Amino acid sequence: MLAAVGAVILAIAYLINATSTHTDAAFTPFSLLIAGAFFVALHLAGFGGVRATSGRRRWRR
Repeated sequence: MLAAVGAVILAIAYLINATSTHTDAAFTPFSLLIAGAFFVALHLAGFGGVRATSGRRRWRR
């Protein structure tokens, strides 16, 4: 899930950079690049994964 968020942020940063759109200082392409890389790094570190909701599973033999 975090990789998808990172990919969307990186795509927005690319579009801002490709169209040479002037934005506020908080939303520069470089700051969005750092934010997107941060979310991708969290995903690669194992955060944001799907977890089982039930703590106990039944196994059939």
